[in-house]
Amino acid sequence: MTEKDWAGWHDAYDVPGSPLERRLQVVRKWIGTALDAGAARVVSLCAGQGRDLLPVLAAHPRREEVRARLVELDEHNVAAARRAAPAGVEVVRGDAALLGAYAGAVPADLVLVCGVFGNVSDDDVRRTVGLLPQLCAPEATVIWTRHRREPDLVPRICEWFEEGGFDRVTVESDGYGVGVHRYAGPPVALEPAARMFTFL
Repeated sequence: MTEKDWAGWHDAYDVPGSPLERRLQVVRKWIGTALDAGAARVVSLCAGQGRDLLPVLAAHPRREEVRARLVELDEHNVAAARRAAPAGVEVVRGDAALLGAYAGAVPADLVLVCGVFGNVSDDDVRRTVGLLPQLCAPEATVIWTRHRREPDLVPRICEWFEEGGFDRVTVESDGYGVGVHRYAGPPVALEPAARMFTFL
């Protein structure tokens, strides 16, 4: 089996009207909302080329106040993200599934889990949701994505978030589901050795 071309996967973002392009616009809208509300620390899991966060941040009036860490394993995507990253953004090449990859950057006000839940097992989705409080400051916003193909896991993902101390803000669906939850629970200490998921 050949390894997936994660850099080439991003090409669909450039196709007007594609599901990924529509998803990207929704995610960017909610990133902007979080920045408008004062989010100052951001982490992005499996950040790819940073196409969701980086353009929004570069154009935002609070961009100089924001510190972000993007974690991505693919070297080509890391290079592309570093070229696009404004000051205050750290792009780390590493395993985004390990909580230790975020040490020093959390608790964050905005956590991006985009393009993850469609590439891991259902059990790992649930495990990841259960561990996300370790990345979250009080009232942090988590933006996540998952396709709506059958069997549609989005309703269960919402339940797992809400069982874990998150309040639902919205779920938007246009080929892809984009969920927004706000953390309403207490601070949780980081377990650096813990693994959230393994890509299928």
